[in-house]
Amino acid sequence: MMTTEWLEINQGSAPILMSLPHTGTKIPDAIQSQLACSTEQALTDTDWYVHQLYDFVSSMGISTVRTAISRCVVDVNRDPSGQSLYPGQATTELCPTTRFDGQPLYSAPIDDAEVERRKKQYFEPYHAAIRGQLDRLLLDHDIVILFDAHSIRSQCPRLFDGTLPDLNLGTNSGRSCAPDLALLVEKHLSGGNFSFVHNGRFKGGWITRNYGQPSSQVHGLQLEIAQQSYMHEVQGDSPAPYSAARAAALQSELKGLFVKLVNWAQAKGSRGQPT
Repeated sequence: MMTTEWLEINQGSAPILMSLPHTGTKIPDAIQSQLACSTEQALTDTDWYVHQLYDFVSSMGISTVRTAISRCVVDVNRDPSGQSLYPGQATTELCPTTRFDGQPLYSAPIDDAEVERRKKQYFEPYHAAIRGQLDRLLLDHDIVILFDAHSIRSQCPRLFDGTLPDLNLGTNSGRSCAPDLALLVEKHLSGGNFSFVHNGRFKGGWITRNYGQPSSQVHGLQLEIAQQSYMHEVQGDSPAPYSAARAAALQSELKGLFVKLVNWAQAKGSRGQPT
């Protein structure tokens, strides 16, 4: 594993790269002093424990890139131009100014110079790591899958109505991966004990849309998981501790999925070795 103060890269040999963009909880002191809320409130929208939910992937040879910096500092899954991924719908920015509930994160506006500073310090190195790992894997495999891993509270009235399904697959409306790969994932995830939707409220963020380019041999998938399916959701400002026992059922489903993903990518590539 290659680790800096905030960027974690685990290099594997399987034809899959997992991106973990929203599990970080670090807020630099200089930024923390600008918050209009408590640290706990600023971290409420974290994708809690997702890196622990997927802790089995390293044993399968799957590479990972994870930022430990909180999404409230900079969201590495947003278009760096500032363009909305969901026009006309509520969302948060590249450098978020509000929490999911619409409450302000900062006591003063973030100016353009500060946005650029955060992009250069955190956003650009994260994406350089993703690009570097994809290029490394493409040297050994004809096809690589980029799997962008997320979770969210099952109820966020500002972002969506009602209760979110447990498993939300996003493929950029079918553009980020091959149809048979999407069908494989859909069949697996819809056949278990968890509710499922494909290209519902969450169709894939900027990572899925930017790197998921089948014509360039990279197939992008985003899986947004409703947190109630593997943890006790945040009550107030802080989550309950991670419980491996509570997460076990979903983790079993995910392990089975990744076996199929590895086999699909290997079978599709002439240099792969189908199992």
